Amino acid sequence: MKPAMTGREIKEILDHAGVLPSKQLGQNFLTDPNMARWIVSQLDVHEDDAVVEVGPGCGSLTTHLVGRVRKLILIEFDARLAAALAERFRGDPTVEVHHADGAKFDRRVLFQHRPLKFLGNLPYSSGGAILKNLLTRPQPFERAVVMLQKEVIDRLAAKPGTKDYGILTLRTQVDWIVEPQRTVPPEAFHPRPTIDSSVAVLTPRVDGMPVFDRRLFDELVRRGFAQRRKQLKKQLPDGTDWPAIAAELGVPETARAEELTLGQWIEITRSCDPHPLKDLPQKSAEIFDVVDENDVVTGQRTRGEVHAQGLLHRAVHVFAINKRGDVLLQQRSHLKDLHPSVWDSSVSGHLDAGEDYESAAIRELDEEMGIRVDAAPEEIARIAGCEETGWEHVRLYRTEYSGALRFPAAEVEAAMWFPVAEIDAWTSSRPGDFAPGFLKCWSLYQEHIRSEAP
Repeated sequence: MKPAMTGREIKEILDHAGVLPSKQLGQNFLTDPNMARWIVSQLDVHEDDAVVEVGPGCGSLTTHLVGRVRKLILIEFDARLAAALAERFRGDPTVEVHHADGAKFDRRVLFQHRPLKFLGNLPYSSGGAILKNLLTRPQPFERAVVMLQKEVIDRLAAKPGTKDYGILTLRTQVDWIVEPQRTVPPEAFHPRPTIDSSVAVLTPRVDGMPVFDRRLFDELVRRGFAQRRKQLKKQLPDGTDWPAIAAELGVPETARAEELTLGQWIEITRSCDPHPLKDLPQKSAEIFDVVDENDVVTGQRTRGEVHAQGLLHRAVHVFAINKRGDVLLQQRSHLKDLHPSVWDSSVSGHLDAGEDYESAAIRELDEEMGIRVDAAPEEIARIAGCEETGWEHVRLYRTEYSGALRFPAAEVEAAMWFPVAEIDAWTSSRPGDFAPGFLKCWSLYQEHIRSEAP
């Protein structure tokens, strides 16, 4: 491990790069080597980890990571500092430097590098935007250590009923457990800021919360805090049965947004969600056609029987492609009976008894993603039932779509459009992140793309 950087070395790097710290860019460089060492220790890195560091600056934190992790991805907004970092680590294949804005960096390129952790001495001017861009679900990180102005950390970790509790609090805490660690005084930086900074550790929330529509949650929270002193009942959408919801939550009808816990906000979201499948990841009593190796129907069984006995049955997968050529992937709900929480095709599902493949593809697009198509999806492959597909005879379709998405929270954890090249890299580096049936479909889709190439 390289020795810690001193304040003198950091100032020399800035002088050599011709960088005069910018107040507008929020450039305050950490010069306390002991503090830098302690901050990195909070990341709890292992040799198989990859780390994304946003705002590495002169490398005071970076120094304590080089040689200790599998890969280090540095995202630096200042072109001069990015060039200096690239030169400093030239020849080290474990360090990758990006001259980019962390608030706009494409996080889709990061999934292939998991297990992944996040580190950032974030600029005061754009720290919130960086957190929103990189740490909003779906995101690839399993731990984050961030340093920001103390007032922002206080808001991230705030409790109900306090002045700091608000939209930023709930947007963060819905996905992360925020644990402030210590205050960092102005004298630890060059130039000295006028306020204290603070360090917090963020760990993903895995405390068994009920499923809920996150877009609806965000909309309701924004409404609730738009005028935080008003009673919540005056802020909710028309038609909301607030008296019934308040009684169920055990709160007065005069409650304000700032008085409600995260769990209560989630229950409000669930109560306001009209989706008919919001509580149903699957129905074990569904009836499927059982088929033979030639896909000829031989009888009917329930979903539970088909899966328990490994009987051949029918399913569809559909790849939705947007105008940029990106492919929509969904992360399966953790409530799914098969392959929970892994990534899968845009939509996939079983055929109901007596249903044909094309009709099932159209139905699944609508039910799972709110995608209504004008024309039937294009069939591009057929797969015989096998262990990889879960003993499903699969027909693979594709369709073009660039509109809004609406999916049931009980079935789908998240959805995101990915470039084909990123899916290729991700499936190659981490096949376990995906449902086996998807991997088979993706392989055939790639063959189809190559066959269409001139």
